[in-house]
Amino acid sequence: MQAMNEPNRAARIEAAIRSAFAPTDITVQDDSALHAGHAGARPGGETHYTLRIVADAFTGQNRVARSRAVHAALAPEFEAGLHALSLRLLTPEEAARS
Repeated sequence: MQAMNEPNRAARIEAAIRSAFAPTDITVQDDSALHAGHAGARPGGETHYTLRIVADAFTGQNRVARSRAVHAALAPEFEAGLHALSLRLLTPEEAARS
C-alpha cells in the first residue's frame, strides 16, 4: 500500500518525463481501470497509462527511438509494476500541425 506522502505512479511518471525530456506539454492518463482482468492488471491499478509528450528532445528521432527513450526513462516504474504505455510523442512543430 502507498504511503500518504509518497507520490502516485502518475506523478512519478510525470516527474521522470519532465526530468528526462523537459517537455513543453505532457499528459499522463491512468487507463488501468479499462484493463481490469487483463494481463498485467493489478488490484489498485496504476499499471496502464497513456502519455502525450511534446518535447524538443524528440527532434531528429524516429518513433522507435522516441519510444525507447521514454521506456528507458521509466525503467524503474516498469520494474515496480508498470505494465503498459500508449505513447504519443511529438516535437513542438509536430504538435502545432496536429
